Amino acid sequence: MFPQASPTKLAARFTVLAEALAPVTPSARTDAAERRLLSAIDARAPATLGDVAKAVGRGAPAVSRSVDALVRAGLVERTADPDSRRRLALRLTGEGKARLSSAHGENPALEDKFARIPQSELRALERAIEILERLPR
Repeated sequence: MFPQASPTKLAARFTVLAEALAPVTPSARTDAAERRLLSAIDARAPATLGDVAKAVGRGAPAVSRSVDALVRAGLVERTADPDSRRRLALRLTGEGKARLSSAHGENPALEDKFARIPQSELRALERAIEILERLPR
């Protein structure tokens, strides 16, 4: 009854739809990058700069500059690693943990759109999102 789904066509349709539903602004990109860094640090605490750079797929110099900004903002603390004086251990501060938990996934415009969808279709969307969340990153 239905033709076989093409991963290429589905990926293209999904990309267009995602951009239309939740346009990516420079501010949103910055927030997402901050969340990725905070998440990587939190998941690996006490994290090293190299661990975090590898986790987010960026070079150590760029991650170092970003971590410097997070330290200045009071979201991350750097301490000397007890096993190696040359290595620094990164951890989220209380404020960093609060930022990570409160900022994750907020999108009021998309929430408004979803509020207009019937419950049965919301359940279908939830199932689709669960499938997408299982994809390797």
